[in-house]
Amino acid sequence: MADNGDFCALSRAAEVFATRWTPIIVRNLLLGMRTFTAIFEGAPGISRTVLTQRLRMLEQQNLVVRVVHPDVGVEYRLTPAGEALRPVCDALGMWGERWIELVPAEVDAANVLRMLAAGLRPDELPERRTVVRFELRGQRPRRYWLLLDAPSAEVCRRPPGPDDDVVITTTSEWLAKWHTGRTSVGASMKTGAVRFDGPLDLVRRVTAWGGRGVYDRPLLDELAGAGAISR
Repeated sequence: MADNGDFCALSRAAEVFATRWTPIIVRNLLLGMRTFTAIFEGAPGISRTVLTQRLRMLEQQNLVVRVVHPDVGVEYRLTPAGEALRPVCDALGMWGERWIELVPAEVDAANVLRMLAAGLRPDELPERRTVVRFELRGQRPRRYWLLLDAPSAEVCRRPPGPDDDVVITTTSEWLAKWHTGRTSVGASMKTGAVRFDGPLDLVRRVTAWGGRGVYDRPLLDELAGAGAISR
């Protein structure tokens, strides 16, 4: 890092945190992504070379520690200084929710599902192994699976088998809006924006996960109060 001589703490912090891709990498680490592959897949568009450079920089700044496990490989973990960036990421996310409009071209459905899976607690998962298939309509139809096998949830690009317990048919845009609390399941089903097929108890469990991607909880309350969404 070049030293520009600026004594301002914000300026010096920006030299570390405001480099491209760094906030996304820190966000992924805060969500519990520990391996290089998990962090890489959670940052669509980044190159492996850039990710390697950013992780090395974060290590040098004592924000990340690299842990080598003989059996399972390398993990990356945030130090206390890195963990202290959580409110910074939350504040940036709140700003984005209020002032940056979501557009369909920006939606990566696989990443939305990774964020959803990373935020699910073990007690929120079905007791038995469950597979949720997402059929995403649009110019480039996509298909993903969410494997719920307590205590973890995993996004799959191929069917994990043996059968799909719930099928959700919608678009990538709707998926992102649902995850960020900007639309409701009830209203969307009436307009045909989304369709759920599967046992009622499992469908109810899945629909309860809407809004998990919200940084700004007061904004979510505002939307609910205005009738824009229902919870």
